[in-house]
Amino acid sequence: MYNLDPVTIAIIAANVIMSLKGFDDRLFFEKYKFNVGSIRRGEQIRMFSSGFLHVDTKHLLFNMITLFFFAHTVIRELGNINFITIYIASLVFGNLLSLYFHKDEFWYSAVGASGAVTGVLYAAILIEPSLRINFIPGYIFGVGYLLYSIYGMKNRIGNIGHDAHFGGAVGGYAVTLILVPSLFKTDLGHVGLLAIPIIILFVLYKRGKLN
Repeated sequence: MYNLDPVTIAIIAANVIMSLKGFDDRLFFEKYKFNVGSIRRGEQIRMFSSGFLHVDTKHLLFNMITLFFFAHTVIRELGNINFITIYIASLVFGNLLSLYFHKDEFWYSAVGASGAVTGVLYAAILIEPSLRINFIPGYIFGVGYLLYSIYGMKNRIGNIGHDAHFGGAVGGYAVTLILVPSLFKTDLGHVGLLAIPIIILFVLYKRGKLN
C-alpha cells in the first residue's frame, strides 16, 4: 500500500516544483492559480495548473503524504495510465464544481491538489473495500468526509475548498466505476453507500439549500 511508484514520484515532483516556484514567485502563483474571473475570461489553463500549486509547505505536505498513502492501491489494481486518468479527471472535476458554485464570484481563488488527491482516495476505497483509514473502514470514512464537505460548502467553513474536495471525490468515484464496471456486481453495497453524499448534494442543490 505504501510503495512509491514512479508515476507517483513524478506527480509529487511536479507538485513540489510548481509549488516551490509559486512560493518564491508571486506573479507565477497569481498567473496559474484558480480564479473565477480569469477562467471566465478564457484562461482555462488555470483549471489544471492550480492543482499543482499550494498555499504553503504544510498544505503541500498534507496533500502529498495523503497521495503517497493511497496511490499505490489504485496503481496496483488499475495500472499507471488509469491512475493518471483518475488523478487528472478528479483535479478537473473538482475545479469544475468550484467554478459552478462560485461562477458569479469573480474574486474567488483557490489552489491545491486536494481535489485530485481526494479522487484517488475515493478510488482506492472503491477498489479495496477492506481499506482502513485510522482504523475506520474506508467507505465509512469516505461517506463521512463528503458529508462534512457538504456541511462545509453550505456554511463556508474555513478557508477550504470543500466543493473542490467533493468534486474530486465524485470524479474519482465516477471514473473508477467506468474503468471497473464489475464493481456494480461485486461490491454494489459499497458503491451505493459511497453514492449517498452525492445524492444528498444533488437534492440540497435542487431545493436551493446550499446557499
